[in-house]
Amino acid sequence: MKKAMVIGASGGMGCALVKELVSRGMEVVAFARGEERLGELFGKKEKVTILAGDASEKKQVSFAAEGVDVIFHAMNLPYEEWTGKLLSITQNIIEAAEENGAKLAVVDNIYAYGKSGGSRLKEDMEKKPHTKKGKLRKEMGEMIQQANIPTLICHFPDFYGPNATNTYIHFTLEQLLKKRKGGFVGPRDIEREFIFTKDGARVMVELALRDEAYGQSWNIPAVSTITGRDFEEVIREQLGNDKQLYYINKPMFALYALVAGKGMREAVEMQYINAEPTILSGEKLTRFLGEWNSTPYEKGIEETIGYMKN
Repeated sequence: MKKAMVIGASGGMGCALVKELVSRGMEVVAFARGEERLGELFGKKEKVTILAGDASEKKQVSFAAEGVDVIFHAMNLPYEEWTGKLLSITQNIIEAAEENGAKLAVVDNIYAYGKSGGSRLKEDMEKKPHTKKGKLRKEMGEMIQQANIPTLICHFPDFYGPNATNTYIHFTLEQLLKKRKGGFVGPRDIEREFIFTKDGARVMVELALRDEAYGQSWNIPAVSTITGRDFEEVIREQLGNDKQLYYINKPMFALYALVAGKGMREAVEMQYINAEPTILSGEKLTRFLGEWNSTPYEKGIEETIGYMKN
């Protein structure tokens, strides 16, 4: 891979992918709707070409993808736009890759799996989504697997990290940087996992460089599981012992959503992920790549807080 394109380059994972690719000496086309934001993130970076565009317009995606070896699809639509746009944009990206002879690497979440039943989620598990967004993600995955180009799909847990603003951890940290208490979405003692965007990008790029990784899906777990109680201890070490969390369960979340707007109302059905352990297995990835180093929560949260303060 000499040249790559990142769709959704201004988002948390997209930004991390651009930086990871550049760090490996590759040319990158950074594609997203906001030209000003792209300039803020990458305007001073060598090897990055900024192209503002709309992925719902296939011609714009195809033009931006000219000459690239791999397209990284890291675009994260607001929940309220999924029904009308998720599948059509995915089809545009697939066709743009096919027209340009590019491979396709897709950032995906865990929604298509449905409830875990207490087991760690493995790639060969049957996907049984019970939410409308999970069903859309399953259909999206099937579209990608049927494409006439090499594709790979990376399933990630919730993100956190620099520039990852549309995340639960960002919501919590943003509150704690302004006041003494912050809301943590989910119970106090349920095991959860959050992946640092830099770790996710590093593993995804490594997979995209290996021909044998294509034609498959990959589950990319976080460094470890963590509970709300554990997270609160890390926060107190970082921001002071006076900081506290309050825990937002599904009924509370649904109540807030009544007044918080359509986006939050759309998120209510996904709260099963926060209310029970929904953890990815990394067995297949470890067999393929061997052991890899991941960022401890303490270090990742410290870096994220530093980015937010600046």
